[in-house]
Amino acid sequence: MQSIAEALAAMLPAFSPLGEEDVPLTRSFGRYLAQDIIAALDSPPFDNSAMDGYAVRAVEVANADSASPVRLGVRGESRAGGPLPSALERGAACRIFTGAPMPAGADAVVIQEDTVRTGDEVTIFEASPVGKHVRARGSDVRAGAALLRSGDRIWHGELGLLASQNIARVPVYKQPRVALLSTGDELRELGAKLEPGSIVNSNLYVLTEMLRELGVVPVPLPAAPDSLPEIESALRKALEADVVITMGGVSVGEYDFVHEAFANLGIEPSFWKVRIKPGKPLAFAQYRGKPVIGVPGNPISAMVIFEVLVAPSLRAMLGDPRPHPQPVSARLREDYRRRPGRIEIARAVATREGDELVVALTSLQGSGSLPSFVGVNALVILPADRAELHAGDWVEALLWGPGLRSERSCFETLD
Repeated sequence: MQSIAEALAAMLPAFSPLGEEDVPLTRSFGRYLAQDIIAALDSPPFDNSAMDGYAVRAVEVANADSASPVRLGVRGESRAGGPLPSALERGAACRIFTGAPMPAGADAVVIQEDTVRTGDEVTIFEASPVGKHVRARGSDVRAGAALLRSGDRIWHGELGLLASQNIARVPVYKQPRVALLSTGDELRELGAKLEPGSIVNSNLYVLTEMLRELGVVPVPLPAAPDSLPEIESALRKALEADVVITMGGVSVGEYDFVHEAFANLGIEPSFWKVRIKPGKPLAFAQYRGKPVIGVPGNPISAMVIFEVLVAPSLRAMLGDPRPHPQPVSARLREDYRRRPGRIEIARAVATREGDELVVALTSLQGSGSLPSFVGVNALVILPADRAELHAGDWVEALLWGPGLRSERSCFETLD
């Protein structure tokens, strides 16, 4: 039986990126860059005003204050998207708006709140030193500088930055296609009539969305009945994908045929069983270098195993150089007793109380209890050697799902 660390060490080498492709920027959100991106343009591309006001020569308003204001003639204006302004003559100011180009000769902006306009003259009541309220060309990014690095994920900020550089296509790592194959005579599709003894294949729908959220391409397949020939046939279809995840049939029951099907098809086992609760009967194998993962059929076990072992492996395959979740420290709200021997991943609700994060374990912790995962926003890591944990003890937790939310805004206490 493998430790979690040993299981990850065995799995990760099989999850190398599949190569790269160029995609339109408009379809790149959530993808991982396969190459460094170099800035093509200075940003901002020209000196421009950060405020509405008047572009001036700083030396000409250096002594301006409310007691001795400076009066300048207004010569033209500059607005974003308008014609370029004429050079600023001495003893004059140019009306300017946010984002508009600075006229040649101007080196500062006086905001309009510090001025009074009378006809073609403006009275200035506040000095504005060189560079005040001016966004200088290249002050954010210089052309030729590294803009983003290989392995960066394209989120909102990255997308905006690339768009501002007029970069229409980007090199990203390919998205693996991940086949999901469930096994079990009892499984039915959503909306089907449920005969006595049958259940909806909820794992298929949950894991499909977990895969989609990661950024891979899920390939959900029809469930295979508990028959060795039919499981083998379904596996052959699944192996057309880049990664295969089977659900159920990896335990030791008389109708758990997945291990035998693996052997018959030449899928070479790496390990079976991990010291984790829930999720112990995990199988990992490879078919000609292609990863094949057998996750337990219990829904909670499947979700926990996915988050702890499958998701980091797939992130690595997507090109993420930091595929592992970073835990946070939290205090337990209540005492908890358990059987030691395996690391336990317990469902919990995390809340912030003062400067601390507090986690309350859900009352149901069984591996088949779907209600126990409703509203959960943290997975608490309970050490293998601890039988008793007490209220107030520090634990490590992985924030999960909806994250931290509140009925009231935090800004109510920050004004």
